Amino acid sequence: MIGTFWALVPAIVAIVLALCTKEVYSSLFIGIVIGGLFYAIDAASGFTGFITHIVSDGLVSSLADSYNVGILIFLVILGTMVALMNKAGGSAAFGNWAKKHIKSKVGAQVATILLGMLIFIDDYFNCLTVGSVMKPVTDKHGVSKEKLAYIIDSTAAPVCIIAPISSWAAAVAGFVTEGENGIALFCKAIPFNFYAFFTIIMMFALVFMKFDYGEMAKYEAAFKEAAESKQTSEGNVQKGKVIDLVFPIIVLIVMCVLGMIYTGGFFTKMVEGEDGAMVANGNFLNFVNSFSDSDASVGLVLGSFAALIITIVFYVCRKVLSFKASMLCVPDGFKAMVPAILILTLAWTLKAMTDSLGAKEYVAGLVEGSASGLKMMLPAIIFIVAVFLAFATGTSWGTFGILIPICIAIFAPGNPLRIISISACMAGAVCGDHCSPISDTTIMASAGAQCDHVKHVSTQLPYALSVAVVSFLTYIVAGLTQAFGVVASAIISWIFGLAVLFCFLFFMKKKFAK
Repeated sequence: MIGTFWALVPAIVAIVLALCTKEVYSSLFIGIVIGGLFYAIDAASGFTGFITHIVSDGLVSSLADSYNVGILIFLVILGTMVALMNKAGGSAAFGNWAKKHIKSKVGAQVATILLGMLIFIDDYFNCLTVGSVMKPVTDKHGVSKEKLAYIIDSTAAPVCIIAPISSWAAAVAGFVTEGENGIALFCKAIPFNFYAFFTIIMMFALVFMKFDYGEMAKYEAAFKEAAESKQTSEGNVQKGKVIDLVFPIIVLIVMCVLGMIYTGGFFTKMVEGEDGAMVANGNFLNFVNSFSDSDASVGLVLGSFAALIITIVFYVCRKVLSFKASMLCVPDGFKAMVPAILILTLAWTLKAMTDSLGAKEYVAGLVEGSASGLKMMLPAIIFIVAVFLAFATGTSWGTFGILIPICIAIFAPGNPLRIISISACMAGAVCGDHCSPISDTTIMASAGAQCDHVKHVSTQLPYALSVAVVSFLTYIVAGLTQAFGVVASAIISWIFGLAVLFCFLFFMKKKFAK
């Protein structure tokens, strides 16, 4: 079963069960059990090997991974900061301020999208920060949790994958081999990342055209009725001010950026000064390279922990919270993140099962086998394969690691198809990540919006698939027009893609109106 289609079955079963039963914990667990069973059958290790593989090689190994533990700690710290901001009255004060300045549902959604686009450093950070800041605003203007989760998810990975200074750019650059400048190649591929751009454009279009379709339309209509008379008030509203939310968020952003470039060696890389002495290299290129070399997990933990300390000191000095009251927010923050932590742990364990069955190698073999005879169609093929692989494994970065080296090996430097195919790989990985219930980014978007995870997946799926189809057709055009050069191919593909996207949206609005 190892290295064959059977390697993908555990993930496929988990995803189908989650979508059918609307219950993600048992679905993931069943997928893990099937993966352990397949491995034990192939290795002929019996019941003992079956249990050992699930517990030791899966669950324990996933939780022992330093990167995964860093993400869990980051989640707990962010949950604690959200609890602090609520307790101090910052969230309520911001909600009251926003009620005066943001007058409509359209304004609330646009503000959420713009905030999501501003926080392009890391998708995990984006999901939880945007959710905690904007949820009071979207609640007041009748935006459902499902719509908020969609906006958060669609401004997390899609924005990070087109931002040269982000943890995603660093990850992609790390997968580029043969001594080529990974960041430079990433920047060249940005114009062809159709899924990311079209997702952002579609969000704005849906907001300004004032319609939804699929499952999302049902939840939006139901929430609008329920939210008209609903008012929420948390914490010490009398003492809380807008600064009690804005200051911690700004400190969090600054500290996380500093934490990431610190792990990338920004403060330790030295150059020779005018007098011959070694001084810190603080130029912009070093800043970008530090992101490329950073450890996102460690950097986010360092930054968020520093921000937590500063926030507590700030609240104590302002006398809105005592130190004892601040410490009581730590277990509250942890409890708020327990569902996300549990789903992440099960998703990582399922990924360990599919990895042990050779799912990545199986898909890589399929791509390499089809690459030679379908050069012009390869960008579209790479896009579909990346969607499927990210959907089945729940990881974008793992998809990058498999497909980007293949794209580089197939096409020589200077070939337009090299850039287009790498873009298709990145776009497909983000798309599959959006659609997958076992994706960590999707899980955190649900947590950030405090939305039921399966509801978020089922409402986002029609939107993600719509953009995926448009992107697939656009990659076909990009492959066919690459002979005209990179610039001409990009222009032609963009005109075609935008035309198809807006024709589809106008058609859906007309159909929805009926």
